[in-house]
Amino acid sequence: MTDYFHLHMDRGDLLALSTLGLAHLGDSVFEVMVRAWLVLGGRSRAGDLHRATVRYVSAPAQARLLEKLLPLLTPEEHDVYRRGRNTAPHSVPKAASRGEYQAATALEALFGWLYLQGRTGRLNELFCAMMEGEQPFPPRG
Repeated sequence: MTDYFHLHMDRGDLLALSTLGLAHLGDSVFEVMVRAWLVLGGRSRAGDLHRATVRYVSAPAQARLLEKLLPLLTPEEHDVYRRGRNTAPHSVPKAASRGEYQAATALEALFGWLYLQGRTGRLNELFCAMMEGEQPFPPRG
């Protein structure tokens, strides 16, 4: 039986996967990490959690957060990032520019790529670097 929480896909096999497939999986990996970060941030009201999640998983937010990661990427990770960024989007959401959407796709492809290798330590390292200085919830006013 396949353990979908602890995958260890060979890097060679990963090259056969589509970038959009990696991004599809990486999108959910990133969202689970954001949701965990928010829950650990202390608020438990569903509305607060949902609004904060949407704030961080949108393409513009992912593009902004990705900028923190670029200097930290290994050459291999940078290749995955570049491959994801260069994937031609079929459509772009209204709330994002084409560049933001391509950056978000690149981030998601990288997270999917790392997840499929079982490299959760590296995922955590990159996620923590992205979220450093971020406030899970804006002050209530």
